[in-house]
Amino acid sequence: MLRIAMLSYHTCPLATLGGKDTGGMNVYVRDLTRQLGRMGVHVDVFTRSQDEHVPHVLHDLGSGNRVVHIPAGNEVPLPKQALVEHIPDFVDGILKFTEEKDLKYDVIHSHYWMSGIAAGILKDAWGIPIVHMFHTLGAMKNRIARSDEEREGPYRVDGEKQVLSRADRLIVATPAEKSQLQFLYQADVAKMVIIPPGVDTEHFYPIPKDEARDYIGVSGDDCMALFVGRIEPLKGIDTLMKAVSVMGMYDAENPFYVAIIGGDPNVAREDMTEEMARLQNLCDELCLGQMALFLGKRAQDTLPYYYSAAEVLLMPSHYESFGMVALEAMACGTPVIASQVGGLAYLVKDGETGYHVPFDSPDVLSEKLGALLGDFQLRKKMGEQAAIHAKGYDWEVVAGRIIDVYRELQERQGEEKKQGVYR
Repeated sequence: MLRIAMLSYHTCPLATLGGKDTGGMNVYVRDLTRQLGRMGVHVDVFTRSQDEHVPHVLHDLGSGNRVVHIPAGNEVPLPKQALVEHIPDFVDGILKFTEEKDLKYDVIHSHYWMSGIAAGILKDAWGIPIVHMFHTLGAMKNRIARSDEEREGPYRVDGEKQVLSRADRLIVATPAEKSQLQFLYQADVAKMVIIPPGVDTEHFYPIPKDEARDYIGVSGDDCMALFVGRIEPLKGIDTLMKAVSVMGMYDAENPFYVAIIGGDPNVAREDMTEEMARLQNLCDELCLGQMALFLGKRAQDTLPYYYSAAEVLLMPSHYESFGMVALEAMACGTPVIASQVGGLAYLVKDGETGYHVPFDSPDVLSEKLGALLGDFQLRKKMGEQAAIHAKGYDWEVVAGRIIDVYRELQERQGEEKKQGVYR
């Protein structure tokens, strides 16, 4: 049996979606681990403990696979800049846990750059190879940042370069990510393998719209667009709101609204995150009223109902390495209008499963949204094509390809050890 040490340092795969640091990566780690377990691979997911009241070991991923919360610094949420200094404590906690339980692993699979730094230390201690996935890249975020506050510090880009030098294999989601690593980091192409994220098609599938709307409490006559994601500038929610404002001016006789899942809107304005407060102020300036409903966080189990209830999912992001929310929505038979950036440019098939739009272009977004909302047969056709397209990303297929990477590294390490050349 293959045994994998999965590292997700800064965020737990069991966390509720929509928080500041919870999103596609959480879903990826959780669902990949579950599928690997079904396929006979043992996985321990190591993450930093953020709540002393949560048991340090949880068996919530099935097949005997565990999530192990390692204390590293105070067991409270910390900003990413502060997390860097606790990486050595995280590694020490993993080493202590594995020594106490006499655990051995075949491969380390790390996610996001800070986990990659920890993986490098563990590689030296255990003598096993690293598979790494970045999910997002600091240099790419800096290229689309609109203010100094949105820019990542040099510590992150330097850390990513360090991870690139230590990883044995890099799983990249799309050809775009491969090109970004080549161009921005001069990464070794020989280390890269393109494997997109997957989707659980047993969980995300088309639910009859009337049943989905009844479950989430939406009237059958309502015309609802949907956004799901973290509330941060690069998600382009301000573009979405401006597009909704344009739609409202031109189609007052057929009103609709956009439901926004993510963040915490139910606190006093002064207690909101900077981006949530900015968006709430923009909502007031545009006089959107009930045309923009901030729903806050939602449990992952409820998302198929929201996707199926919506007429369309909107992803006006400035940058997405892949766009798992778009894949989940398509699996539920919902067309997607997305920025033509990063992984979304490959995932969404323009004119077939939805539309591409330039990022930061509310007029174009409103035009495509109006075309889709005004044509039931077009929505139906695109939704059906989206569900078919999503089946090609089933986790069983994706996990099988990742297992091939694990086995290839395991076999290569065995040969190198025989020859006395293992690095």
